[in-house]
Amino acid sequence: MTLPEHLYLKPSDDLQKAFDSASPGDVLHLRAGVYRQKTVLRTPGVTLTGEGPDRTIIAWDDYAQKKDEFLREYNTFRTYTMAVCADNVTMRSLAIVNDAGDPQLKGQEVALSVLGDRFVMEDCRLSSTQDTLFAGPLPPDLIERYDGFLASELRASGPFSQRYTRCLIEGSVDFIFGCADAVFADCEIRSVYDVRQVGYAAAPAHGLEQTEGFVFSRCHFTCAPEVNPASIYLARPWRDYGLARFEHCAYGAHIAPAGFDKWNDTHRDKTARFYEHPSVPGRVSWARSQENGSLCD
Repeated sequence: MTLPEHLYLKPSDDLQKAFDSASPGDVLHLRAGVYRQKTVLRTPGVTLTGEGPDRTIIAWDDYAQKKDEFLREYNTFRTYTMAVCADNVTMRSLAIVNDAGDPQLKGQEVALSVLGDRFVMEDCRLSSTQDTLFAGPLPPDLIERYDGFLASELRASGPFSQRYTRCLIEGSVDFIFGCADAVFADCEIRSVYDVRQVGYAAAPAHGLEQTEGFVFSRCHFTCAPEVNPASIYLARPWRDYGLARFEHCAYGAHIAPAGFDKWNDTHRDKTARFYEHPSVPGRVSWARSQENGSLCD
């Protein structure tokens, strides 16, 4: 399919201007190169396509401890490289990167925030350290807390469904987090080195009324060579009732035998809903074996 010339973009183009002028149904093709821009996509029904996750790269470097013009810290939720704040958005064959680095000193560094329903991402790469992918919405208590601090579109309440297929998602601590009903199918979930020597892949915060949560189907959990064996947990609950399922996944030696963590000194092991199928010996007693088939397909 040949697109109109104005729908082809190159790294010197203003992505925000292109996103703001797009119409529902448009397909925007991002030519190979590094787009060093921070953007928000607000137009529903738009598709973004690149020329491969190692060739079309959208990058920025905001971080939680950074100060804005009012000397306020950015906080986690303003650090995104890209925020999707619209429904029915699709992304294919590109990378979104937050390359701030040094999360021990800088704090959270989000690559992609998704606050929209029916979001689809295929054959992409998401790369950062702590808090790489925010699969929104926010937990209700944070929506209230950040009233007046975050833009209203970043406080959208959902519910949102999302699907990530054949993607590489890499980070160190809580690098897939949020409250979306999100499926990760045939993805590589890659832990990168963190000087703190411990990491967590997922940090779900779903409400008790949600019944889908995060679903990892046929995913491969891998790591960078510097990551220590048994130092990474599959998930810990960011809020009570966090929900995650791990179905027919493959795990490297970097995954801790216990599998899951209760989150610091909380009692969230009493409410967390973590399932794994087939079951793995040695997991924490409060993780459950899912025996009734898959909810992924």
